[in-house]
Amino acid sequence: MREQAESRDAVWERRTELPLFYASLVFLAGYAVRVLVNEAYPLWRDIATSLVLVTWLCFIVDFLVRLVLSRQRPRRFVRAHWLDALVVLLPTLRPLRMVKVHDAIEARHHDRPRRSLYPRVITYAGLSSVLLGFSGSLGMYHVEHTDPQSPIRTFWDAVWCVCQTLTTVGYGDVAPVTAEGRLIAVGLMIFGLGLLGAVTGSFSSWLIQVFRREGEDEGPSGDGRSPGAPRK
Repeated sequence: MREQAESRDAVWERRTELPLFYASLVFLAGYAVRVLVNEAYPLWRDIATSLVLVTWLCFIVDFLVRLVLSRQRPRRFVRAHWLDALVVLLPTLRPLRMVKVHDAIEARHHDRPRRSLYPRVITYAGLSSVLLGFSGSLGMYHVEHTDPQSPIRTFWDAVWCVCQTLTTVGYGDVAPVTAEGRLIAVGLMIFGLGLLGAVTGSFSSWLIQVFRREGEDEGPSGDGRSPGAPRK
């Protein structure tokens, strides 16, 4: 059986990946309400705060359970699962686990992913960019809009700033001025370069593969016949 061959922490991670992904969406929705709804609606803000705390607790419990099941020393476990530890500290980075989420969805119906490598990479990068961009916009708006010197006054200003940062365009018309906002921008720059490189590299490799396959089908003579094939 597959579950007997897997370690206990691997079985736990596979079973909880999808529920925790849904919990991360609830966390993101609660955080969005907490940031975007003004103080005139205290009830909504209190509900959103409760959702954020509950889902954050779920992430912490999951990390501790996996630590216990792995039977590793805490320092070694954190070093081997540094991204998971980072997600526990900053749950808005949960979209970076999109690869495991996608594979968990595929594993429910198939033994292996149905699509080839290149579409999978583009899908991962696209979904990660959308969720990470939305999370970064919320964080940017949260720390910037109260500063009188910041040009980011609305949530859409934050979205525009994050789009410039993720795509490495950088017009410079809207930029963070607070230390927290600049730290968020630095993180988005790093992840943006990685995502952009993954998509560009995968697309280029896919094009090369297509052109090579077409060249092999056409043959050296360019008439679609293999070498040595008799002419009619």
